[in-house]
Amino acid sequence: MMRASDIFSLILLAALWGASFLFMRVAVPEFGAVPLIMVRVSLAALFLLPIVYWRGRQQVMRQKALPIAIVGIFNSAIPFSLIAFSTLYLTAGFASILNAATPMCAAVIAYLWLRQKLTRAAVLGLVIGLVGVTLLVWEKIGFSDGHTVLAILAGLLAAFCYGIAANYSKKHLAGQSTIAIAAGSQIAAAVFLLPLAIYWWPSETPSLAGWINVLVLAIACTGFAYILYFRLIETAGAANATTVTFLMPVFGMLWGGLFLDEVVALETLIACSVILLGTGMTIGVIKLPAKSPVKVSS
Repeated sequence: MMRASDIFSLILLAALWGASFLFMRVAVPEFGAVPLIMVRVSLAALFLLPIVYWRGRQQVMRQKALPIAIVGIFNSAIPFSLIAFSTLYLTAGFASILNAATPMCAAVIAYLWLRQKLTRAAVLGLVIGLVGVTLLVWEKIGFSDGHTVLAILAGLLAAFCYGIAANYSKKHLAGQSTIAIAAGSQIAAAVFLLPLAIYWWPSETPSLAGWINVLVLAIACTGFAYILYFRLIETAGAANATTVTFLMPVFGMLWGGLFLDEVVALETLIACSVILLGTGMTIGVIKLPAKSPVKVSS
């Protein structure tokens, strides 16, 4: 059973990660997707590095440089950029719901790559989750605007990248210092994106408000959120920590409604509920009722 402090951390983490979609939606028109994310991960790395040295975990970054770099590319550089692009054409709430498909993608990749078995409930959860995603995007895909379709595909591809990173980390970085992985991966993401960010750097200097949004996105929603997440894994376990997936879309829609006047349609709420139900069954948070033993009369 989770402690009260763990529950508070879980809610705070969901609020921060849900808010990241809000900050990206506000800042990306000024910066562009790739420059925005390059600044985000660079500032997050600067925030996390002193903590790594304070804890004496810098050796891990040197010993595991290659796998940490791969995680940085697939867990930050590519998916962050894809999500930032998607927020140009999708609401913050809608983009956060697409991100809820991450555990389902991770489960499929674990099955195909690591030969991890899927339970009957997990298979059913994948089917339910796929139905939910279909319900969510059906009307959007029907629009004539090709950018909307690309934005949806970008959001789903980001979830797939997260799934790759999660399974790669499990295979190659299990037992390593999480704070070192977090800091090292942000450095790798920044280096990976730097040439592209220079090429696509906006011709007009972003406003002070834009820079403030990026600063909050980097420090609060990335650096501090990583610390919170990894501490939650240590105190409450990985299974409990992953339930943050259920709360992120709630906060994504909440912040979007409060600060951007985004309207959430009933169909979107239904699709979100179906996706979260499928996600819960896939990761084992929601279980099928056990079969009652058949009584044999004598």
